[in-house]
Amino acid sequence: MKKYVATSDAETEFMNQLMEAQLDIPKTEYKFLDKRRFRFDFAWPDRMIAMEIEGGVWITGRHTRGAGYSRDMQKYNLAGLHGWKVYRFTPQDVYKGVALAFIKDVMNNNKPKVQSYEDIRRGLVFSDTVQSPKSKASSKS
Repeated sequence: MKKYVATSDAETEFMNQLMEAQLDIPKTEYKFLDKRRFRFDFAWPDRMIAMEIEGGVWITGRHTRGAGYSRDMQKYNLAGLHGWKVYRFTPQDVYKGVALAFIKDVMNNNKPKVQSYEDIRRGLVFSDTVQSPKSKASSKS
């Protein structure tokens, strides 16, 4: 088995959380397009799900400066065109357990119930029965 080498403390923490929760272990630094260098921090290719931990958000890091931000937009747009669902989190989301809770329920194919990350912290992450705003309006009539 290939040893995991993290590029950040948050990535190491997330991988540890996944293992502790006994969730499927993703491929790391996964290159999803043959002709581009783009890689996902974590990817579950069989499900076409990827996760990115966006560091440096509060210190004007690579992901928030012009060139890096533009490349990230290209990466996420191309990923979407190729059928990927990409979920993005900050290191703080990882340490608070938000990223794990979110990905855990995505992996369980549950439907989103949350309106905000506060809902995730309160344990209201996903539900099998979710009404869209249109169906809520029609059920009141």
